[in-house]
Amino acid sequence: MRKKIVAGNWKMNLTIAEGTTLITDIIKGLPSLQEQKQVIIAPPFLQVASAAAQVQGTAYVSVAGQNCHQEKSGAYTGEIAANMLQAAGARFVILGHSERREYFSETNAQLAAKTNAALEAGLQVIFCCGEPLEIRDAGTQNDHISQQISEGIFHLSAEQLKNVVIAYEPIWAIGTGRTASAEQAQDMHRHIRNVIAQQYGADAAAGLSILYGGSCKPSNAAELFACPDVDGGLIGGAALKAEDFLGIITAMMNTK
Repeated sequence: MRKKIVAGNWKMNLTIAEGTTLITDIIKGLPSLQEQKQVIIAPPFLQVASAAAQVQGTAYVSVAGQNCHQEKSGAYTGEIAANMLQAAGARFVILGHSERREYFSETNAQLAAKTNAALEAGLQVIFCCGEPLEIRDAGTQNDHISQQISEGIFHLSAEQLKNVVIAYEPIWAIGTGRTASAEQAQDMHRHIRNVIAQQYGADAAAGLSILYGGSCKPSNAAELFACPDVDGGLIGGAALKAEDFLGIITAMMNTK
């Protein structure tokens, strides 16, 4: 049985004090989690160590980095290595987020190298994929996603894939005034699972968690999480408010 996961990506938000307060409020309201239903918090780099210390002892709550460099060390000012995140207490790292691909021009080849570095450091990877508006309007979204996945993670062994979670971001429905329906989310999640099955087999695909990363809120989380191939969410804005984040976690807990 694959894991259901709600991951909160804080992006470039919250001071250390604000983040500490938010985690305190989340832990206070957290339902009883279990191995198959987990929560991940991804604060800015400065807060990874303090967040990891704060959630230590809270079962099935982990901390993630928002990115890492593909090299172990070197003259890369402003970057952070995967082993640094791991040493600070992170258990996951988000790679290939749409903002990293768009604003920092990260390529599939670069993300493949980052995935290698993260896994080698003992981190699990939340590998993001998604299509912009022009790709969706052209009707070539399935090919686009397939290419991102094949070039980003298909070099991994089936054993390594067990440490990867995929997050689908419908970039075309974020900040454009358009919305992605639960049916559209399910269609793409099913496609992603089929792509994995073709490369790694049905069992590997069935065990892979695929998260939805497109403006998931307490008001639509239950409908999204009820989709058979949607295994939770990679949450942005709603992860910055304890009440909203807890509402999404509750929706995840209520799914089968």
